[in-house]
Amino acid sequence: MTLFDSHTHLYLPEFEEDRYEAVNRAIDAGVTRMLLPNVDCGTIEPMKQLHRLYPDNTFMAMGLHPTEVGPDWRDSIEIVSKELGSDDYVGIGEIGIDLYWDRTFEKEQMEAFDIQVNWAVEKNLPIIVHCRDGLDQVIEVLGGYKGNVKGVFHSFGGSPDDVVKIRKTGDYYFGINGIVTFKNSMLRATLPSIGLERLLLETDSPYLAPVPRRGKRNESSYMVYTAHVVADSLGIDINEVASATTANAEKLFLM
Repeated sequence: MTLFDSHTHLYLPEFEEDRYEAVNRAIDAGVTRMLLPNVDCGTIEPMKQLHRLYPDNTFMAMGLHPTEVGPDWRDSIEIVSKELGSDDYVGIGEIGIDLYWDRTFEKEQMEAFDIQVNWAVEKNLPIIVHCRDGLDQVIEVLGGYKGNVKGVFHSFGGSPDDVVKIRKTGDYYFGINGIVTFKNSMLRATLPSIGLERLLLETDSPYLAPVPRRGKRNESSYMVYTAHVVADSLGIDINEVASATTANAEKLFLM
């Protein structure tokens, strides 16, 4: 069984003590490919360093996370823009809208998101969308591109209606992580509306560890637990889930 973790931050400080062991645990568990999305200007070099050590197992995406959009966001977006042209990136991300804690920079988040989506269109790259309490704003921005964008809504936890809204705006997949394993999660009921052909698996390490590791630091090797729950929810074999979601990730990011 081969799995593709389409969203992991193994380069963050939470893995300072055992970063390489965590990567090797993932590979040993069958998670042989891992996509590393950037967060801010300070995470660029740690991400690149990890990729240089595991060039056959990791891929990178470049972007400015919405929660990092503040008073000096234009300086940050300029650095990210220059970096995008300096290395081999397979996507733009993670980018999007996050209004969960603070709406102060809503306008700026939307502008930064729009700028980065435009990069994706120009470079024919997929986007990795972070959307938390901001679906209307995300759809407003994406609507301006008349369906000419492809990508994934990472850490998706929405309803069947949300799936329909998103699919109307472009060619999107849905990243499923440990949320689907949580006891009160409604996401398992949404999976059939997405369909196996539109699913990607992810961890969002070090966040959102799946049951039975919930509450602990997440890592890419734990994605196996998520794959089992997705397979059970769809009533299919885990090998079918692994094969389909890996193929989906390869099609979106590597072809």
